[in-house]
Amino acid sequence: MAAGGSAMAAGGRSWFLALALGVSFLKCLLIPAYYSTDFEVHRNWLAITHNLPISQWYYEETSQWTLDYPPFFAWFECALSHVAKYFDPKMLVIENLNYTSRATILFQRFSVIFADILFVYAVRECCRCVNGKRAAKDVLEKPTFILAVLLLWNFGLLIVDHIHFQYNGFLFGLMLLSVARLCQKRYLEGALLFAVLLHFKHIYIYVAPAYGIYLLRSYCFTANNADGSLKWRSFSVLHVTLLGLIVCLVSALSLGPFIVLGQLPQVISRLFPFKRGLCHAYWAPNFWALYNAMDKALTIFGLKCNFLDPTKIPKASMTGGLVQEFQHTVLPCVTPLATLICTFISILPSVFCLWFKPQGPRGFLQCLVLCALSSFMFGWHVHEKAILLAILPLSLLSVQRAKDAGIYLLLTTIGHFSLFPLLFTPPELPIKILLMLLFTVYSFSSLNSLFRRERPLLNWLETIYLIQLVPLEIFCEIIFPLTPWKRHFPFVPLLLTSVYCALGVTYAWLKLYISVMTERISVRQKAE
Repeated sequence: MAAGGSAMAAGGRSWFLALALGVSFLKCLLIPAYYSTDFEVHRNWLAITHNLPISQWYYEETSQWTLDYPPFFAWFECALSHVAKYFDPKMLVIENLNYTSRATILFQRFSVIFADILFVYAVRECCRCVNGKRAAKDVLEKPTFILAVLLLWNFGLLIVDHIHFQYNGFLFGLMLLSVARLCQKRYLEGALLFAVLLHFKHIYIYVAPAYGIYLLRSYCFTANNADGSLKWRSFSVLHVTLLGLIVCLVSALSLGPFIVLGQLPQVISRLFPFKRGLCHAYWAPNFWALYNAMDKALTIFGLKCNFLDPTKIPKASMTGGLVQEFQHTVLPCVTPLATLICTFISILPSVFCLWFKPQGPRGFLQCLVLCALSSFMFGWHVHEKAILLAILPLSLLSVQRAKDAGIYLLLTTIGHFSLFPLLFTPPELPIKILLMLLFTVYSFSSLNSLFRRERPLLNWLETIYLIQLVPLEIFCEIIFPLTPWKRHFPFVPLLLTSVYCALGVTYAWLKLYISVMTERISVRQKAE
């Protein structure tokens, strides 16, 4: 990564604008598509923040979709509500559960599209940070152009925000903008943006260790020795104080009113609802999906061999479509504390690498991706959409080095495929398949072209694994619904998708970790 902006000079403005306008037009075309219960979630939050005083925001429970995002997002919904009233005031009535009208749909869809302006700006800033060593005559082969497409046209973000319905775009915009500022050595701006982001959506706390260690190593300590080791005498009390002030001021602005009202415990309980269970209704493709599948396999084997008493086996199933607590039958039950410990242990090596093997912004991005992936692998009640937290920042690394490009292609293809169950209605089937094919084909062709002088980005085993996604999709979408198994075992397609993708995500996570841990660092890199 580099702080220069030469690759995004005046000549690059036209193609970037074309990309941004093109994807915005596509988002408009998706307005009539299916939307999930998250549509009602955000409509309800609009109504809560518009009608009730702040003291009741985190207590209101007329709807099951209670407010469970941090205060900055609640204020964001409140601001939107004052525009929403001009479209359809009925959407702001708390008691109008599951209310939809054409005006409501148009407002909510367009609010996501307009909020994405921040994401577009952040992508532009990230493109300015890309090292231009691989400059190409053809604009289509420039790393900046490829990165812009990989981010702006990201398949996962498109279907999650503009079909399924959420506001991830502008949140990822805040994250990418903070990354860009750190790459540009504008540390206080980067820290401020990330602190604000945490109070919009607390899932980003997963990557907070990467930010904390990088700022401590690169900003609070102002110099290194000749061999790259830390010069302890360079510690700046002023810099630590400035960072502390930013964190405290942002936190006070966000949580202060609730602290004054004595409602902080209530807010925390809403933000961290541990009673929801280890996994979501659809298992995210992580370690716990493999753990659950193993428990089910051992249960079936135990029943066949009469090792287990059928009357003592819980009837509840984690694939039954409900968010609920679940008791494992054979393997030990997993507690929130256990997942916290596993997550902490899994991110430690990446944090140590960032401290002891500094590589500047590149090392920070590697640590950020590993923190996101490790939390995805071992976190409590992880949603499948959280894979985007690793995919998007990995895009920045993919245009810099062939090894990272290979991992990106692997993780992106698997992660995006794992999002398919989010769109389960027949009209959206051709849309999701076509959009993913277009994005995947472009990703493979552009990155293979960028690194055509180097070895193949994927080995034969990885290629075979990805190809097998095709028959898996055919079985889940076409063959299985025609079989009698659908009535008795409706969860099988979700189970197969989750477990198969979990194997690939685990492999990509391990491969990236090994790459980072074994990478040799030059003295020049250490001194950055």
